[in-house]
Amino acid sequence: MTAKIILWLLATVVLRTVSPAPAQPLAKMPRIGLLIGGSSVSDASRIEAFLQGLRELGYMDAKNIAVEYRYADGKPDRLSENTQALVRLKVDVIVAGGPLATRTAKEATTTIPVVMAQVNDPIGAGLVINLARPGGNITGLSAMSPEISGKQVELLKEIVPKLSRIDVLGTSSIPGTAQALNETETSSRALGMKLQFLDVKSLADIQTAFRSLNKGHVEPLLLLSSPILIVHRKEIIELAAKHRAPAMYFAREFVEDGGLMTYAANVPELWRRAATYVDKILKGAKPADLPVEQPKKFEFIVNLKAAKQIGLTIPPNVLVRADKVIR
Repeated sequence: MTAKIILWLLATVVLRTVSPAPAQPLAKMPRIGLLIGGSSVSDASRIEAFLQGLRELGYMDAKNIAVEYRYADGKPDRLSENTQALVRLKVDVIVAGGPLATRTAKEATTTIPVVMAQVNDPIGAGLVINLARPGGNITGLSAMSPEISGKQVELLKEIVPKLSRIDVLGTSSIPGTAQALNETETSSRALGMKLQFLDVKSLADIQTAFRSLNKGHVEPLLLLSSPILIVHRKEIIELAAKHRAPAMYFAREFVEDGGLMTYAANVPELWRRAATYVDKILKGAKPADLPVEQPKKFEFIVNLKAAKQIGLTIPPNVLVRADKVIR
C-alpha cells in the first residue's frame, strides 16, 4: 500500500510539472470583398451565382469564408468609399462587379488581388495589359460586350426590317462604353441606319431619354452595359412597353423581368466562374499569372409576351435561333 501511495504521488508531481501543449492557432478565415455597382435586389441572381460557385468549391459564407458586401445602388460616387472600406478591412480578394467597380478597385489598391466578375473590354478599359498574362493585381472574366454590339444591331434590323434609326442607351463614364458605342455605330452605318446615343446617369436621365423618342414611329432601343440601367431595369421595361419600343438588352435579367430580348454572355455564369479565380488566389496563385477568361457561349433570349404587348411579330427565322423563348 505504501508503495502504491508513493507511485501515485510521483505521478501527480510529474503531471503538474509538465506544461500543457500550446493550443494550435485557428486558421485565418479568408475574407472576400464583393464590390457591386448595383443593389442587392438588382444584382441578386449574379451574387447568388457567385456564392453557388464558392459552394461548389467547398466554401460556405460565414463558415470557412467571410463575404463583405458593398453596394453602390447605381450611384458611381459610392464605389470609391465602398472600395476604401474594403481596403481598410484588408480583405484577401476584391470581386468587382463590372468595369467601373474594377477601375475603382484598381485605383484604390495595387496589392489586394482583384477579380473582375464581368468587364466589357478589359484591355480597352485599361484594366489589364494582356488577356493571357494580365499583369498587376487584376484578372477575371470578360463579357466581350463591344464585340457583340454589332450582332445585336443585326438582330434588331431583322426584327424591324424598315428600321432607319436606333437609339442607344448607355453611361458614358462606364469603361468600355466608348468601344461598344463605336462597334454599334459601325454596324448601324453598314446597315444604312442612323444612331442616337442617349447618355443616362440617373433615373431622371432615363425618363428624359424615353420622352425624346419620336412619337408615332417604331424606334428600337439598344442598351449598353451599365449598373444604373440594371438598377432601374423594371422602370426601363415599363417605359419601353409604353412607347412600344423594341429593345435589345445586355443581360438576361431584363428579359426575365418582361423585356423583349437579349443577345449577350450569360452574366450569372460569369459570376459563378469568378469563384474559381477566388479559389486559385486563396491557394497562392497570383492574378498577374491567371489568364482573363472570355465567354464560351452567348445566349439569345426572346420574350414573346413582351413582343405581343408592343404589337411586334418576331420572324420565324429569327425565333428559331433563340436559345430560350419565353411564352
